[in-house]
Amino acid sequence: MENIKENSEEYDDPILYDKENESYRQDLPYLLKWASKTEGPILDLACGTGRATIPLARKGYTMIGVDVHKGMLEQAKRKSSDLNVHIEWIEQDARMLNLNVRSPLIFSVGNSFQHFLTNEDQDGFLSSVNKHLELDGLFIFDTRFPSTEELLQPDTEEYWRTIEDEDTSKKIDVYTKSTYDSLNQVQHYTTIRKYVDDEGTIIDEERTNIRIRYVFPKEMERILLINGLEIVHIFEDWNETPVTNDSYGMVYVCRKIRDMI
Repeated sequence: MENIKENSEEYDDPILYDKENESYRQDLPYLLKWASKTEGPILDLACGTGRATIPLARKGYTMIGVDVHKGMLEQAKRKSSDLNVHIEWIEQDARMLNLNVRSPLIFSVGNSFQHFLTNEDQDGFLSSVNKHLELDGLFIFDTRFPSTEELLQPDTEEYWRTIEDEDTSKKIDVYTKSTYDSLNQVQHYTTIRKYVDDEGTIIDEERTNIRIRYVFPKEMERILLINGLEIVHIFEDWNETPVTNDSYGMVYVCRKIRDMI
């Protein structure tokens, strides 16, 4: 199996990660809709700093957050402690998950599925999901759509967005560049953060690298079925928009139809 921790530069600074991602909320209403139909503990796999775990716990749901990155989990624990919210945080590799629990609902959001780079990694992850999911329980996850535009990006720096750092009142201009390995369906992705002072001068620059795997829809259908999961819904976003050739993402709702032997 691939060593996930060797592909984790983007997560080495959990505070910066939260500054860039904490405001994302598009998936929460959809997750809450399904959570309201379930009873029992809900698992958030690859939970990171608890961006989705904590809001569901604050709504009264029993949450278990699992991640392999110790620093991200420590940040999640601080946040939930500050809010006086009880969540069971567990440091484990989701490909070899071993919890004494079965859940009616498991989710993994933020395109975390793409961190499983090989067929063995994907099967390990989905086998873990199956093992910890009740029969007829649901697994919800998202992943980027492997469109031509998404895969064949130029391998030059492209401006992405500007982030305001509330702590320092400075701006961070974020650029990206990528190359796609078609044989392995893996995109090698570099994020360049340029720290800008009040005069617009770049005073520092940091680069992080990550690799992410793309899966095509028909391929995903077979991978899920092999691991005892049947697709109930597939959308291009959390608003339940149908998937088209022009989609940028895929949201899957799967039902466990059998235990793995």
